[in-house]
Amino acid sequence: MKTLDRITFALRDVKITLHGRSAMTITDRIEINPKVMMGKPVIRGTRLTVELILRKLSEGAREEDLLDAYPKLTREDIHAAMRYAADTLAHEETIIMSSSKRVARG
Repeated sequence: MKTLDRITFALRDVKITLHGRSAMTITDRIEINPKVMMGKPVIRGTRLTVELILRKLSEGAREEDLLDAYPKLTREDIHAAMRYAADTLAHEETIIMSSSKRVARG
C-alpha cells in the first residue's frame, strides 16, 4: 500500500486536508492535530479548542468577552467553531436500543 503525503477531498461544503496523517484542516479555521491539545479540534494556529469556545458561550460569555480574553481569536473563528459543532452533530448517528423487559418501580 502506497503512503500518501497529502489527501484533499470535499465533504459537503467542508474542505478536509490530511498532511501525512499528522494534521487535518477542517475549513480554513478549524484544525485537528494529534500533537495539539491531544487531537481535539482547535482554532487553527492556536491551542483554543472548539469545546472551550462552546463551553464559554454556553456559560453566558458574549463574543466580545471571548475576543477580549483571547486576542488571537476572531469573530469568524467563533462562528467557525459553532459551525463545526453543528456539522459534527448533524452527522452523528444515534442508536436507540430498546429493552424487552421493563423494570417495575416501587
